Amino acid sequence: MVVPYRHEPFTDFTVEENRKEYQDALDYVKGQLGQEYPLIINGEKVFTEDKTVSENPGNRSEIVGYVSKCSQELAEQAMQAADEAFKTWRKWDPAARANILFRASAMIRRRKHEFSAWLTYEAGKPWKEADADTAEAIDFLEYYARQILRLKNGVEINSRDGEHNRFDYIPLGVGVTISPWNFAFAIMAGTTVGPMVAGNTILLKPAKTTPVVAYKFMEVLLEAGLPKGVVNYIPGSSADMGDYLVDHPRTRFINFTGSKKVGLHIAERAAKVQEGQIWMKRMIAEMGGKDTMIVDNDADLELAAETIVYSAFGFSGQKCSACSRAVIHEDVYDEVLANVVAKTKELTVGPTYKDNSKFMGPVNDQEAFDKVLDYIEIGKKEGKLMAGGTGDDSEGYFIHPTVIADVDPKARIMQEEIFGPVVAFAKAKDFDELIDIANNTEYGLTGAVISNNREHIEQARQDFHVGNLYFNRGCTAAIVGYHPFGGFNMSGTDSKAGGPDYLLNFLQAKTTSDMY
Repeated sequence: MVVPYRHEPFTDFTVEENRKEYQDALDYVKGQLGQEYPLIINGEKVFTEDKTVSENPGNRSEIVGYVSKCSQELAEQAMQAADEAFKTWRKWDPAARANILFRASAMIRRRKHEFSAWLTYEAGKPWKEADADTAEAIDFLEYYARQILRLKNGVEINSRDGEHNRFDYIPLGVGVTISPWNFAFAIMAGTTVGPMVAGNTILLKPAKTTPVVAYKFMEVLLEAGLPKGVVNYIPGSSADMGDYLVDHPRTRFINFTGSKKVGLHIAERAAKVQEGQIWMKRMIAEMGGKDTMIVDNDADLELAAETIVYSAFGFSGQKCSACSRAVIHEDVYDEVLANVVAKTKELTVGPTYKDNSKFMGPVNDQEAFDKVLDYIEIGKKEGKLMAGGTGDDSEGYFIHPTVIADVDPKARIMQEEIFGPVVAFAKAKDFDELIDIANNTEYGLTGAVISNNREHIEQARQDFHVGNLYFNRGCTAAIVGYHPFGGFNMSGTDSKAGGPDYLLNFLQAKTTSDMY
């Protein structure tokens, strides 16, 4: 019997004891800053002269860690280690593989605030956002462990007199996980352990700005009993070793989360069959979004404003699910816009590692800071600046939450992914136009409808073309096992992380027929 899954609860920071425990974790992590971290290949630590410098985006002068960079030569060693480990790991009882995840999740749960504190320092996350990131990482381990227990005996198919038939799942081989910086723990962990618990071996290439939390996760996996070579930690340059692994004839699949540009680059390279390659590589990709919340003229307008603000500016809008487009019925447009602007101006911005007083922390790095400010300048020309519009990178990479009104639905800031604290407003004359505008991008990840009109809700259920659609709530904060996550079109390959069929991306079906 598989024990039912329940998601990890979030920490209530209104409780003084919880605030003190988190501050203690921040103090502990601060004492660990500036250390050097090796690669982990075949269970062994490998230090290199070439290092990635991970900085605190809320305090540019503070170094989180110096992380060894993987070269092509070392990437090849990691590939050979993973290839060799697969020979035995694929034969492990799936329940034994699941037990490693259960142990790892328990270890992380005991150190929950410590991992969240690393996210606050390395990713600039506010306490609430860091806590949710860590909780989601725990959820992925627990959920995928239970899913492999459901799949381990295959699926029942028909047999007949004199013939017994079975339909089983077997793992693919060596996979490359390329994880993002915005959910530096949750997505990194989920895209690693999902294929791993299914019996595959993994080359983990974490994002260049958040490699330390990935190293801390590797330590947990090894302590939990993961055999050598099953997961190899190899941060490094995409140009130097990322493309090398994507092209490699022994790579069986690539599990990618990141931008559309990089995702399409990987897909193109992965489609080419290399000399010695005897399979078509699978690619599982989540590539971002341009997510819309629509509000009709039969809606709770206070709820609309609250959810737009939280969905647009939580973690500085650095979520592929973030609300970057608010499309409002013309009858209520002015009221919703005014309320959103008022709430936005109340938000606080600043360093999150100092205390829990700031709603928003920094954006990821200088590149993100410059990109977002460039889009704000474009937005000023395409619409009317109502709030925010400025940034300060003298200490960290801080940008004020920005609202731009009266934007044409085809404008650049309504079409292009910004990945920052910017939301554009457009109006529509009726519900059909609300849906048409919501669907007018190349993406299809998340969306939300704020309405008390049941006919409109049912119309949106059919016509709003996104992978995750929410009614009368924000368009962010999917929970593993409750809101399987993944989108359509240029948002990715429609895979549903934290869903009942996710592990099937990393398995292949095998039919056996036994005559008697």
